[in-house]
Amino acid sequence: MNLAIIPARSGSKRIKNKNIVKVNNKPMIQYALDAAKKSKIFHKIHVSTDSKKIENIVKKLGHEIDFLRPKNLSDDFTGIIPVLKYVLETYKKDFGLNFKNIFCIFPAAPLLKKQHLVDAYKLYKKYKSKKPLHVISEYNVPIQWAFSVNKNNILVPRESGMFSSRSQDLKKYYYECGPFSIFNSSHIMQNVSDTNFIGFKMPKYSSIDIDTLEDLNFIRKILKLK
Repeated sequence: MNLAIIPARSGSKRIKNKNIVKVNNKPMIQYALDAAKKSKIFHKIHVSTDSKKIENIVKKLGHEIDFLRPKNLSDDFTGIIPVLKYVLETYKKDFGLNFKNIFCIFPAAPLLKKQHLVDAYKLYKKYKSKKPLHVISEYNVPIQWAFSVNKNNILVPRESGMFSSRSQDLKKYYYECGPFSIFNSSHIMQNVSDTNFIGFKMPKYSSIDIDTLEDLNFIRKILKLK
């Protein structure tokens, strides 16, 4: 069975109540919930939150939350794997449910669409669910053209001879952009490493993750144009 977990704890620092802040008259988390529901690939969609306020909003959107996240997994220092593990263990222990494929869908990427989830799942299944999947986007400029800055404020090129190469001749590099990841439950229970992931490519404009007020205002403008 497939489980979508949307982590949405309270206590966001840079944007107050980020996961439920209004984005074009919808709470932010609704975009992730809608994409997951419309994809029709999940047996259950679970919002992992410690907040009764978020729980009430999610219920008003037509989604039940079977249990809340404990406070010890809701601080600024807890990684995502312990949260996913807690959800899996609770569903098994208290509900008798075992899930094979786990989508961790972050609620701060409102340009995520159902087709992104469907296409990523197709790619994931090609590897027989044996490798976890990350969403990636290509860097805006070649990383070979990057600089560091020394203590004298002098630029130090990452690679020598950088100006002698055309961008189209350089190897492409990607970064993990964060709207969602896919795991086999065994990856989570065994504390998956950060290597050997499948890469699902998404355009940068579709994978924007809201982390600052500047991001939020930018997304609001984009969605008004749609």
